[in-house]
Amino acid sequence: MNDRIVIFIDGSNFYHILKEMYGSSKTFMKFNFDRFSEYLVSGRKKIKVYYYTAPLDRKKDEVTYRKQQKFFEKLKKIPNFKLVLCRMQKEKIDGKIKYLVKEDDIHLAVDMVKLAYNNAYDTVILVSTDGDFVPAIKAVQEIGKNVENIGFRIKFSYHLKQECDAFKQVSKSVLDRFF
Repeated sequence: MNDRIVIFIDGSNFYHILKEMYGSSKTFMKFNFDRFSEYLVSGRKKIKVYYYTAPLDRKKDEVTYRKQQKFFEKLKKIPNFKLVLCRMQKEKIDGKIKYLVKEDDIHLAVDMVKLAYNNAYDTVILVSTDGDFVPAIKAVQEIGKNVENIGFRIKFSYHLKQECDAFKQVSKSVLDRFF
């Protein structure tokens, strides 16, 4: 139980999972990330939680932007929690304007590998269903670190599940505890 744990949360991925599971019945603002991270570490030593996302375009929707900023302020108050803001990019897809979070995956992957090489943790917990993290996972494992993946009943990555040292599938009933 002396295992030092760092948690990496793919924020956009996690947001969309919760949105798919709950629709508008729960607000992301009410999700308790501190309790969720304690659940994930299961009594081991939590070093830090990193949460990767991007700020919304203020010009597109001032009200939603303000709500997100309030959410960010809430996250910043959590002990040993680091909010990593990436870039939001506006693109025209099929004639419609879409906003895409950019650089979040690469920032997460680089931080995961960099902290592994700096011996900042023994085990990393990756909260994501994005199989693009497999190369970073392999790099971390090559230097003797363990990787656990948190997937969800409604969605998980088979590739992550296969490559990680441990995989935990979280159900809606478990997530209900953190609202």
